Amino acid sequence: MTIDEFIKAVEDLGLKVTSKELEKLDIIYNTLIETNKTMNLTRITEKTDVYLKHFYDSLTLVKAYDLSKAKTLCDIGTGAGFPGLIIKIFYPNLDITLVDSLLKRVNYLNNLIEKLNLKGIKAYHKRAEELIKEGKKFDIVTARAVASLPKLLLWTMPLVNKSGSFLAMKGNVEEELIDSSKIILKNNYYLANKIIFTLPKENSTRTILEFKCKNDKR
Repeated sequence: MTIDEFIKAVEDLGLKVTSKELEKLDIIYNTLIETNKTMNLTRITEKTDVYLKHFYDSLTLVKAYDLSKAKTLCDIGTGAGFPGLIIKIFYPNLDITLVDSLLKRVNYLNNLIEKLNLKGIKAYHKRAEELIKEGKKFDIVTARAVASLPKLLLWTMPLVNKSGSFLAMKGNVEEELIDSSKIILKNNYYLANKIIFTLPKENSTRTILEFKCKNDKR
């Protein structure tokens, strides 16, 4: 995906791409590639692939949820900052919490956040279970390429506030949905939205699932 193709695809999502945003994405890309030489951040390194499979793919979350209406977002297992960091670039209104279990990645992200001069976003060296114990709640909790759906539901749904949503970013997810049926039923969760689409250029399947709680007793 070239820069021009990225701009067109993002505009098709209903977002405007300014020179300021492109400049920040360029910094993210260059920092990612340089750091990746000494730290395992991503197997995807070609610029066209990074813009497609990391940058654009992160923004497809808007297909399932109007992020302008949320205030807080937590990205569980953020890795190199996808999708949370990219979402922050386009939605400065969001207060974003990035969570990862590897300290090196957390340090990388906080240094990058400072380099980008972003406010209202921070990376934490924690696991989801720790946030749950701390009683943290968010409007949106999301996770991309982290774990199977049954595990994700146990890690994320307790972090969702009363009117909030968990947005799972997945590929082909039918089998995982079946495996999650008992957890969904037991905890009174429900699938509020299911968006299936293909990634431009390579046409691989993507699925975004929105889960909510029927009667919040937390």
